[in-house]
Amino acid sequence: MTPVRIVGACLSGLLLFAPVITQAQETGEPTQAQAELPKVALTITGHDNVRHVFSVEKASTPREQQVGEMYRKSVPADGGMIFVWSYPRPSEMWMQHTLVPLDIVFIGMDNRISSIVENAVPLSLAHISSQGPVRATLELQGGLTEKLGIVVGDKVETPALTDAKKVSP
Repeated sequence: MTPVRIVGACLSGLLLFAPVITQAQETGEPTQAQAELPKVALTITGHDNVRHVFSVEKASTPREQQVGEMYRKSVPADGGMIFVWSYPRPSEMWMQHTLVPLDIVFIGMDNRISSIVENAVPLSLAHISSQGPVRATLELQGGLTEKLGIVVGDKVETPALTDAKKVSP
């Protein structure tokens, strides 16, 4: 349901009412957490063949990617959010309006973790960079990569990456 505000105007002695939508524009500054996005299975396999299984939300549209985990009060230990880029590119993230620490995992073209930023600081405006082109970025609960022993070089498997390969040129 779209929130509507009624605004009155007086023309020639008649009071006319016109609905004005007060919802934030798709390109406007996010003001609240987005609804839960569709989930995909994701597995990270370490060098010792230990597998860590997650069910992560997939941020597909530019707006979903812009809002990401903003205003969320928690991230489950078996959850998170994946951002699959339409082409290999440097990934720049930040924590503005993000209320909880996150581990930001950058995934290279070989589906292996190319870098990890642990415990990104909530509400920070500092840019967090992949330091080079990646095909996807994964946000997990802060401190989880260290706790589980997830490191650079671990393999990431998810239908989100498989589907992206099918539509790539």
